[in-house]
Amino acid sequence: MKVGLLRHGRTDWNNAGLLQGRTDRPLDATEAERLGTLSLPESWQGADILASPLSRAVSTVECLTGITPRTNGGLTEMNFGEWEGQAGRTLLADPESGFKNVEEWGWTFRPPRGETPQEVWNRVAPVIRNLRRNTLIVCHMVVMRVILAKAHHWEFKGPPPFQIKRDRIYGVSIEGTELYADAEPVRLVPR
Repeated sequence: MKVGLLRHGRTDWNNAGLLQGRTDRPLDATEAERLGTLSLPESWQGADILASPLSRAVSTVECLTGITPRTNGGLTEMNFGEWEGQAGRTLLADPESGFKNVEEWGWTFRPPRGETPQEVWNRVAPVIRNLRRNTLIVCHMVVMRVILAKAHHWEFKGPPPFQIKRDRIYGVSIEGTELYADAEPVRLVPR
């Protein structure tokens, strides 16, 4: 079985470099219009679609496909706690903040009053285990990172063996309890 991972479109907070986490920011109007000019590649048409319940993920699906997807709260972005709404670059420049680059997180890195990547995985894993068909999941950066980390056997230490870019579907094969990442992502296509 295959799972495709697609990051939601841009919001005003993405454009400003702010950490969104569970804060429910809508798609930027220009981004929604741009996504409306794209479509899923043929290899992912006909797959089930599941999204995070945050509006930026749901709207991404609606713009690309014209349908409202099923949602699952397990796919909600990592809780960045007290850091939500703040700029990562500002937090990184303040040694007192505790903020780190993702290469230094490990599975136990916790924002103040937030959750760890391991806790994100603990709520994402049952969602994946319960899939019964090829499924496109439209979600968030850290949700994608934990799934791809498992598929690449990366421990959130050092440079990741993948780079998450927008408008690309990252394929993951599921074989029993193991995840295996496809070599290359597949791009969204013009309508």
